[in-house]
Amino acid sequence: MDARVVLVHDWLTGMRGGEKCLEALAHRWPDARLFTLLHRRGSVSSSIEHLKPRTSFLQRFPHVDRYYRYLLPLMPFAASWKLPECDLVVSLSHCVAKAAQPPLNVPHVCYCFTPMRYAWHLRDAYFGGRLGKLKTLAVDRILGRIREWDQQTADRVTHFVAISKTVQQRIAECYGRESIVIYPPVDTDFYTPTAAPREDWYLVLSAFAPYKRIDRAIEACRRLGRRLIIIGTGQDAARLKSLAGPDTLFLGWQSNEAIRDHLRRCRALIFPGEEDFGIVPVEANACGTPVIALGKGGATETIQPLGRSAEPTGVWFDEQTTDSLIEAIERYELAERVFDPTSIRRQAMRFQQSRYERELIGYLEMIRKGGQVTSTRRAA
Repeated sequence: MDARVVLVHDWLTGMRGGEKCLEALAHRWPDARLFTLLHRRGSVSSSIEHLKPRTSFLQRFPHVDRYYRYLLPLMPFAASWKLPECDLVVSLSHCVAKAAQPPLNVPHVCYCFTPMRYAWHLRDAYFGGRLGKLKTLAVDRILGRIREWDQQTADRVTHFVAISKTVQQRIAECYGRESIVIYPPVDTDFYTPTAAPREDWYLVLSAFAPYKRIDRAIEACRRLGRRLIIIGTGQDAARLKSLAGPDTLFLGWQSNEAIRDHLRRCRALIFPGEEDFGIVPVEANACGTPVIALGKGGATETIQPLGRSAEPTGVWFDEQTTDSLIEAIERYELAERVFDPTSIRRQAMRFQQSRYERELIGYLEMIRKGGQVTSTRRAA
């Protein structure tokens, strides 16, 4: 008899990086039970839809997929799933999924994208400077309680797996727990180079969230007089468009094929935010495209920087400021000829899909079968 596996995911509203990680597990265990806070039908791949996700009470709210992020205070209550008997629980979590309570003596492996960023390391990026004094006090109080709950429910996890060394450090800081690192998958079979020549414009590919700092890319390109194309949508759209000059073009949401086409043709990808891992820069590298990225977070693990590598795949800038980004763009342009598409793609191949499946599923099977894998529980 095949393993009885329970999967838990925060929410299912689109095929982003986290859902691509889940998809491999859905392929491996097509009879798994899947629990999530909410699910917009048809928004994820057929293999995930096949699992018929079980949702929380948040699903009863009309059109909840449009505003669920504002329901953060309710999410700890919604995450109290009653999981069925099984052999293994696997949560994929950047918010509350890791709080799932496994049945007695059943291992719970959390594939952690990050400890809840709203309440921990990116609190100011989400809320700072945009709230009045009373609202700020209320938010601080709510987030303080959520942090306490987040720490307490970490004990429901027997084994943590981090998506990067950056997240591994956060897990230690927030939960006092050890973890192993298994990088997420990148579809290097789809994202491939082309013989077409590069064109004279830069690309930003991102959700429009304040912490992504797309405004830095807009300001830098405007001051340099460089053409910038931006693909994405989100809550920060109106503000970003107000900052743009005549050489900045917003394309909105685009298909994967259109995204690949732009990655192949752009002069370089600009990646100004600090990410937990950051799949987009690796997808760009898989297309042979250099990346100009903030030298913090996941980009320090995926991008080989100019000046520190014999085969650079991009340029780091040190501070999340317009001046620092401008300096990085100018350094890139002076050294543009040293970037070799073949070497760039070779770096991206370290993160290919088959490697992720082999490492993560191999680890999960070892845990399920009671293999000699050290628990990442906190020492008593």
